[in-house]
Amino acid sequence: MSRTHVTCTINGDEVEFLAFDGQTLLDALRDEVQLIGVKEGCSTGDCGACSVILDDMLTCSCLVFAPEVEGRSLTTVEGLAEGDQLHPLQQSFLEGAALQCGICTPGFLVAAKSLLDKNPDPTEEEVRYAVAGNLCRCTGYDKIVRSILSAAADIRETM
Repeated sequence: MSRTHVTCTINGDEVEFLAFDGQTLLDALRDEVQLIGVKEGCSTGDCGACSVILDDMLTCSCLVFAPEVEGRSLTTVEGLAEGDQLHPLQQSFLEGAALQCGICTPGFLVAAKSLLDKNPDPTEEEVRYAVAGNLCRCTGYDKIVRSILSAAADIRETM
């Protein structure tokens, strides 16, 4: 099985890795780049657990072949915090008890970041629509939505 050399920007850093032909971005991030925040939930793009922001677009990494990110930029959940300082979304999820088992949490955080990057003052309906591609079997969605709205307010206060 042949491998392709891939150079891209991940979480602001230039990264190089070798990807197998047919290897998904999800598998390459976890296995080659050692970014295990992206989770495999369904491998069909239906659950959102593997969400990343690829060139400013929310994307299921299980639906992208790793060589396709050559020269592109992506953000994973690991790229949200700055050092030991949690992103307001991460802090709000903790404070709002918007997580339980944690499988879906990275995808929700990345989807929420994608929304807030484009719309820092979303309505509840806009938040629910933005995270509709993410499935949670533990918490339900109310605490997640409230945490995203709370983080949005916190982010606006610092602008």
